[in-house]
Parts: sequence; C-alpha cells; structure tokens
Amino acid sequence: MPITLSIIRLPPPAAPAVVDSRLEPTVERIEILEAFVDLPDVRRAAGKRHHMALCLALFTLAVTAGNRGFLAIGDWLTSYRSELIELFNPPKQRLPSYSTIRRVLLKLDYGQYSAALARFFGIEPLPGETLAVDGKVLRGSYQLETDNPDSPPHPAIMLVSAYLVERGLILEPYPVDRKTNEVKALPAFIEQLALKGVVIAFDAISTQKNLSAHH
Repeated sequence: MPITLSIIRLPPPAAPAVVDSRLEPTVERIEILEAFVDLPDVRRAAGKRHHMALCLALFTLAVTAGNRGFLAIGDWLTSYRSELIELFNPPKQRLPSYSTIRRVLLKLDYGQYSAALARFFGIEPLPGETLAVDGKVLRGSYQLETDNPDSPPHPAIMLVSAYLVERGLILEPYPVDRKTNEVKALPAFIEQLALKGVVIAFDAISTQKNLSAHH
C-alpha cells in the first residue's frame, strides 16, 4: 500500500469530520498519522504548535512525492497547502513550516520512525527470505552554507538499510553516527533483523569475520 501524492486529492466526505491533529486520528482520510502517534516527541515542551505525528506524516508524503532536502519539502508544503489543510484539518488551519519539520527530523530516532512505518504497512521478513544490507548517504540530507538563519549547514545523514529481495521492499533504515561508519553500525542493526531462517547478505566491505561469527 504505497503512499502517493494522489491521496491528498481525494474528495472530502459528505460530512467533513473535525479532527484535531494533536489527537490520535479517527478518520480514514488521515490514517498515515496512525503510524506516528505513539512515537515519543523529541522536542522541548515549550513552544510546540504542531503534533510530531503531523510533521512526520507531511515529511513522509513529501519524500514519497519525490522531494529531497528541507527546502524542497518547504516548497511542496507551500504548493499543496490548501489540499494538505483539507486532508489533515490541523489546529487553526495551519501547517508546520519546513523549519519546524526540519527540527523534528534532526532529533528524530530514525530507527523508531522506520519501525513505525514497517508496523503500519505490516512489513517484516519471513523465514526463507533474503535481506540485502547496505549503507548509503541519504540524498539531499546535507545543507550547504546559506543565508537562512533557520537552516544552518549540516553534514549528510548516513543510513544502513535492508532490502527485502523477494518482495522488493526496503525496511528498517538505521542511522549511522557521524563519528563512525556503516561497518561499526551493523551489529546493532542486525540484532533487530536477525530472525531465524532469514538470510542476510552484505557487500564486500561488510563481510567481517567477527560480525559473521557473532550473528
């Protein structure tokens, strides 16, 4: 059940429901919020205007629509503002800005985010299936020097991800600390996926003797 931009073009129901996005969603049209309502909010309590679940739902839709980088996400939010407000019915009819979403993403536990999506779509490896594991830099995640005080420069985000070969699905991206590398991040990542009967494949750089012996 892929998320596509087309879902924000659905016609409104005959009797529009009033749904506060700070609460657990109860209508089908905003069901993507259900994936994130139980995630702990990583922000300070003071000054929060938007539920983190709404920020993550908008981020997920924006990336699915092909947007890469915070500025591109901001442009997408502006372009589809009326459709998104109709879809999510946020408090005071206001959407979070791209800088608000950016602050959420910079502190987000991407393991929890990915696991939430996997649970939402019911994705998990089965005995006999193969997981191809590799590390990649998240395209568009870096920010060069800019004049925008709300968007200071930062390095790219490195993720280790698993590709479910038989079903053509990517699941459980795992963030790599900026002070280390994908090889050192693999043990903790594999602990989450090491299910009996599942074959895990690596590229050459990750075929470490200690890793194979331990797992």
